[in-house]
Amino acid sequence: MRGRFAIINRWCATHHRAVRRLRRAFLAVIVAAVLLTGGTVASVAWIRGGAEGHIFTEADVPDEPVALVLGTKVEANGTPSPFLTARLEIAQRLFTAGKVRAILVSGDNMHAGYNEPEAMRRWLLDHGLPAEKVVMDYAGFDTYDSCARAKRIFGVDRATVVTQSFHLPRAVALCRHLGIEANGVGDDTARRYAQRWRASSTREYGACVKAAADALSGRDPVHLGRRETGVDDALRDG
Repeated sequence: MRGRFAIINRWCATHHRAVRRLRRAFLAVIVAAVLLTGGTVASVAWIRGGAEGHIFTEADVPDEPVALVLGTKVEANGTPSPFLTARLEIAQRLFTAGKVRAILVSGDNMHAGYNEPEAMRRWLLDHGLPAEKVVMDYAGFDTYDSCARAKRIFGVDRATVVTQSFHLPRAVALCRHLGIEANGVGDDTARRYAQRWRASSTREYGACVKAAADALSGRDPVHLGRRETGVDDALRDG
């Protein structure tokens, strides 16, 4: 009998330890979920507050010296994706309307076979922009880096940021936080690519958390480098 009771006692003790571990794990998951939700809500609120009053239509956006066009996917054949093409079309119209005098295209040139800024520049030149008015930033690895480099490497103090509308508040808020008097114009035509639009819009919540963390840390861009005069030269030329 005593042996049987010992087995039962050991089983009960093991069972209770397992229950305690499960409870602790459950509480940890709940705490993590609460912290993540709170951080996301706070980050989105910070982004929206930073961009409030600085998002415009093409017709209403104030004139600025520079359009900052943020990069996104380039197709395997080297042409801009539909999302990127829509951004470039806005920049082209802003330049043609005299609302900007130069265009800074900022994107990822992760390796020799993938070059967002070059694809963006080529598209703009093919659509009538003067070569001397288009400046490339090859190290715009993310939105924070593009905004930080526009200010610190290219000396941009005022700009109209161009991207999709779901991305625009984050881009404008980051640029303004980093010292650029930025307004923004967003594209909505790419909504017709409904699946990608929904996926990108959903990812934006996580991107807002990263943006807030980057802004709070004040980190340097992945690649900083020396001061470049391309934007100064483009503006000086007329």
